[in-house]
Amino acid sequence: MDFKALAQQVQPDVVSFRRDLHQHPEASFQEVRTTNQIAKAMEELNIPYRKFDPTGLVAEIKGAKPGKTVALRADIDALSITENTGLPFASQNPGFMHACGHDTHAAMLVGAAKVLNSIKDQLQGTVRLLFQPAEEVAGGAKMAIAQGALEGVDFIFGIHIASMLPVGTIATRPGASAAAADMFRIKVTGKATHGAMPEGGCDATVAAAAIVMNLQTIVSREVSPNQPLVVTVGKLESGTRFNIVSGEASMEGTIRSYDVDLHHSLPSIVERIAKNTAETFRCEAQVDYTMMTEVLVNNPESVELVRGAAQKIADKPELVVEASPMMGGEDFSEYTVLTKAAFASVGAGGQYPQHSDKVYFEEESFATGVALYSQVAYDFLNGNQ
Repeated sequence: MDFKALAQQVQPDVVSFRRDLHQHPEASFQEVRTTNQIAKAMEELNIPYRKFDPTGLVAEIKGAKPGKTVALRADIDALSITENTGLPFASQNPGFMHACGHDTHAAMLVGAAKVLNSIKDQLQGTVRLLFQPAEEVAGGAKMAIAQGALEGVDFIFGIHIASMLPVGTIATRPGASAAAADMFRIKVTGKATHGAMPEGGCDATVAAAAIVMNLQTIVSREVSPNQPLVVTVGKLESGTRFNIVSGEASMEGTIRSYDVDLHHSLPSIVERIAKNTAETFRCEAQVDYTMMTEVLVNNPESVELVRGAAQKIADKPELVVEASPMMGGEDFSEYTVLTKAAFASVGAGGQYPQHSDKVYFEEESFATGVALYSQVAYDFLNGNQ
């Protein structure tokens, strides 16, 4: 089965579909038009589907013979970024852009649907097509799972476009490959007073500043230097004017971790540091900690299947490479907790990173993604590993 050739046959349709989605980016859980466009594509192929609530959909291609079920996942939401690429098909939705490439994921999976549907008489089992909303807010995978996305699934595979990798590159790795991503908010309450008489108050600004610094001791003094961990306070607000000791401060931040046990211990660590530090300055701290995504852990056996499929469709063997661990979060991780799973990056060239207002993906790379989705599904179902 020459999936490279089949992917090239649907390439014009994939490019056209992607450009349409790129022009109409939609926020997380608001991908109504995007979902409808995907639904139309499924209807044209006579592939049965059902929509998720509120957005996204799941479709199935049943092979000629019964067998296992493989799920192929693509996320579909955009980012609140104003596009600055100058492309003729640039975003027409002010303030939103497909800066992470989820439009390409959806288009590549639609292309794979066309390929796999055309050979369904040669498939032994079922291909589930999972068009997932709201990856950017780390809520879409959990929603899809709650609505039955993984029921009966034996293996799930996902792709992410990579603007900084050369076109044609396919990268994956066994074990942890994307960090758990958490968010925290800390409110510090003190007592306001005149700036000339600080002894009359409890300075929330000083307490908040100390909390920011002390949180970094999680990395430097509580966790092994061999353990990847990032603590970032991205927002800090305090005070009302130059000559008043602040009575209230607030901060927001993120923590990225690579160890499952460490990940689940972080909420109590942050709360301990924040509250005890605030108490040192006669203030109080309230912590709101949200565990957004789990660590993305690729099943080693599944990664070997993906690598084998990648070698079949790559232009050169050296284009199939070991992925580097990334500290970014990816809610595909929610699937990896529940079933065998593998995740891979597909290179798309370019000089700007994802989430840049100028990011661009070389369209020739889409054929690699279509072929990889298709080859992985075929090999898993038909045992051609």
